[in-house]
Amino acid sequence: MFSPRSLLSRILCAVLLVLLTTGGALRAQRTASQDPQNPASAKTLDESPDVTPPDSTVAPGVTLNITGGDGKQKLGTALEIVLLMTLLAMAPALIMTMTSFTRIVVVLSFLKRAMSMQDLPPAMITTGFALFMTVFIMRPVVSDIYDQAYVPYTEDRMDWREAAGVATERLNRFMLAQTREEDVALILELSKTPTPATALETPFHVTVPAFVLSEIKTAFQMGFVLFLPFVVIDLVISSILVSMGMFSLPPVVVSTPLKLLLFILVGGWDMVVVSLAQSFST
Repeated sequence: MFSPRSLLSRILCAVLLVLLTTGGALRAQRTASQDPQNPASAKTLDESPDVTPPDSTVAPGVTLNITGGDGKQKLGTALEIVLLMTLLAMAPALIMTMTSFTRIVVVLSFLKRAMSMQDLPPAMITTGFALFMTVFIMRPVVSDIYDQAYVPYTEDRMDWREAAGVATERLNRFMLAQTREEDVALILELSKTPTPATALETPFHVTVPAFVLSEIKTAFQMGFVLFLPFVVIDLVISSILVSMGMFSLPPVVVSTPLKLLLFILVGGWDMVVVSLAQSFST
């Protein structure tokens, strides 16, 4: 009676012996086929048209052709997949810098601080709400890019350079509509770029930083407006508590419920959402 361990070792030894025997036979057969004194192998080498001499100077390489049969520049499937994966990797940066996401998430952060609630709503909910608000606001821009750039490219009516130019021009027009002129002038001066004849001719590498700078300024202005009524409530509550001699009671304990009550009574969330959506209407 063999134990399981000894049986397993015998099986492994048998498999190893078979592999060594097979490898030796294959090696001997390959040596015999490559023997220069073997007439059959010499004949096979002489008659084979695909054999390259050992001293050939031909080096292996990869050729990438992106020209379609009709002369248009069309990317191959593999290259399209690579570009798609690159865009997906850069998606967070693109969303935060070239859409309305920056203004929305900063304003919502100001609102949470003004109401003295750092953890409510949670950051995940706030970010998700800002993301879907961005999808809602950017829908016309994405639709134009799809209709004017992507569909003609897939139907071979436009090559990839023209499609990329149309998409960039449409996104550039959206960002310039939300950007202050002084911010564009500042970035032009920093980059030593000549002033374009018209605003739509502003280079894309100038528009993006100017747009982000302008969005931060606008978000801070909206946050300041949101802070004002809540600051007034804090001042009133603090004055009342001091006059009553309740120095040990933090004013936040009393002011936070009053802030929530005021925000709910005036329909605060509706006002914030409407203000954010209308701030992008041009």
